[in-house]
Amino acid sequence: MTDLSDEQRRDLEAAAFRRLVAHLRARPDVQNIDLMNLAGFCRNCLSNWYREAAEAAGIALTKDESREIIYGMPYEAWKRRHQTEASEAQKAAFGKNRPADH
Repeated sequence: MTDLSDEQRRDLEAAAFRRLVAHLRARPDVQNIDLMNLAGFCRNCLSNWYREAAEAAGIALTKDESREIIYGMPYEAWKRRHQTEASEAQKAAFGKNRPADH
């Protein structure tokens, strides 16, 4: 494995995170429940992790602010524009596979 400095690792991780967020913003057709059912995390999880990292660094960030960073717009606006009603199959899969922290 290539030896990376802590700074290089941080920079590469940050770049990968920004690309993931950009990809999710470009794919509003992928619903959060689909992400949860397939991967066990969704956009809201990312926003929570972002807010928790900010808090650990002593930076005050609200839930709404962290969601806007991830969604690229206020969460309520994203839901109105992109969120669809989950199917019974999606709900059943989520109920079966739901992570303990959700």
